[in-house]
Amino acid sequence: MFPYFIMLVFCGIPLFFLELSFGQFASQGCLGVWRISPMFKGVGYGMMVVSTYIGIYYNVVICIAFYYFFSSMTNLLPWTYCNNPWNTPTCNGVVTPTGINNTLANVTRSLVTGAAEVAVEVVNKTKRTSPSEEYWKHYVLKISDDIGNFGEVRLPILGCLAVSWVVVFLCLIRGVKSSGKVVYFTATFPYVVLTILFIRGITLEGAVTGIKYYLTPQWHKILDAKVWGDAASQIFYSLGCAWGGLITMASYNKFHNNCYRDSIIISITNCATSVYAGFVIFSILGFMAHHLNVDVSEVADHGPGLAFVAYPEALTLLPISPLWSLLFFFMLILLGLGTQFCLLETLVTAIVDEIGTDWIIRNKTVVTGGVAIVGFLLGVPLTTQAGIYWLLLMDNYAASFSLVIISCIMCICIMYVYGHKKYFKDVEMMLGFPPPIFFRVCWRFVSPIIISFILIFTVIQYKPITYNDYVYPGWSLAIGFLMAMSSVTCIPIYALYKISKSEGTTFLERLKNSCKADIKWGPALSEHRIGHYAAPVSEGEVEVRPLKEEERLIDDRSSYRCRILI
Repeated sequence: MFPYFIMLVFCGIPLFFLELSFGQFASQGCLGVWRISPMFKGVGYGMMVVSTYIGIYYNVVICIAFYYFFSSMTNLLPWTYCNNPWNTPTCNGVVTPTGINNTLANVTRSLVTGAAEVAVEVVNKTKRTSPSEEYWKHYVLKISDDIGNFGEVRLPILGCLAVSWVVVFLCLIRGVKSSGKVVYFTATFPYVVLTILFIRGITLEGAVTGIKYYLTPQWHKILDAKVWGDAASQIFYSLGCAWGGLITMASYNKFHNNCYRDSIIISITNCATSVYAGFVIFSILGFMAHHLNVDVSEVADHGPGLAFVAYPEALTLLPISPLWSLLFFFMLILLGLGTQFCLLETLVTAIVDEIGTDWIIRNKTVVTGGVAIVGFLLGVPLTTQAGIYWLLLMDNYAASFSLVIISCIMCICIMYVYGHKKYFKDVEMMLGFPPPIFFRVCWRFVSPIIISFILIFTVIQYKPITYNDYVYPGWSLAIGFLMAMSSVTCIPIYALYKISKSEGTTFLERLKNSCKADIKWGPALSEHRIGHYAAPVSEGEVEVRPLKEEERLIDDRSSYRCRILI
């Protein structure tokens, strides 16, 4: 938690404000904003690649939450007992049929289905396999023994993936006009569910033990680079920095919107919600640890293991467990959809802005549908029996250290290539006041330095990923690194391309010209182009459409800006 708050204050909030002000000032998506320094447009392409990777596997996580949500619509959660066809002899549940010894139940589990009451059994095993873990591995995933052994496509998960993409498409069918209304529900209702689960959790026996474990610092880990790297990754994931989504969504703001206020409120509220959710999770895990008579660390898990194994098993101990399960997975679905809306809108906006033809602007819905279909097809391999291995590989490599590299280069470009004094004046022109000195110092020095140190020490203390006892083979790790580098390499590749196309007789002249801000850089509406942005442009070079015509042409974005067309 200590590294988490350090990263929030010195990296998260400053970078959040930087991206909001960047997108709002130019009223462009993650590609169009790089008119500020065209050579660095590869950063925008890198953001698109990251958003593509995350969008592919993130919707698979949502579809599994859909699967568990549908599976919870029953009188008895299917991962409650060890008497199912998919269970193994090593299965030991925390809830077993009354009157039957736990050891006998393991041998004759097929004979105990008629039991009417349940009671809690304390399991003292060296190696315990829970019914929720076996349900996850042997029934939901039917997990294979190797990442290269794809096996069959899990049709129930594939169906839920289709449902998930259809929901995302329908919510974005009219762009931010429709998604903006949907998120009023998807962003607020999870608080209701969290509060219900929190009240239920803290009233359980052993909840205090779980919360103490959650809040007690483990100072011996403070020098572990992985802890700081995980804190940085969590902040970047939680706030959406370097994905391109913040720039995209800010581009729809009115030019004089107080994005400084927004960045402070949203960042603090977002991270406070994460901390609040920790109380909800660990109160239930403390209750479970109390019943198992083990330490909280033995029931706590991370990643899919927490969401789909540890917490679902804890829910089986509660009265009316299907109700709590429905609420929990419904909350996960809503939270996931909110993120997925932003990811898809980022890609669609970038494509529409980049191509910019009248047809594609009028038919943005077609672009949205096309991106959704491609995302669904690319997600199909993750629904196979080896899908979980690939999902974790993408999660650990495709959007990890590449995010901090992208953010670091973005800071360097804006502060040192474009010029910090010019950018501070741009922000002052937009907001009516310059950025506070804390943010100016963080943008120029603190944030890039912290990010660089974390990146260096993460590389030094690198450890290959594992999934439980499974060790990833070398060839799969190579693919992971290729995915990670695919977003970062966009930056030098496009830079070299832009330099080669720039005017100049020598390399230095071309480099200098490619770094200069484009003549079209600045506010989108002519009424906001004051000062040095009010310089006259030769007739015929640009066409500024009236706002009414733009409203018809550009749909939801035009109420906030007027596009300049070449």
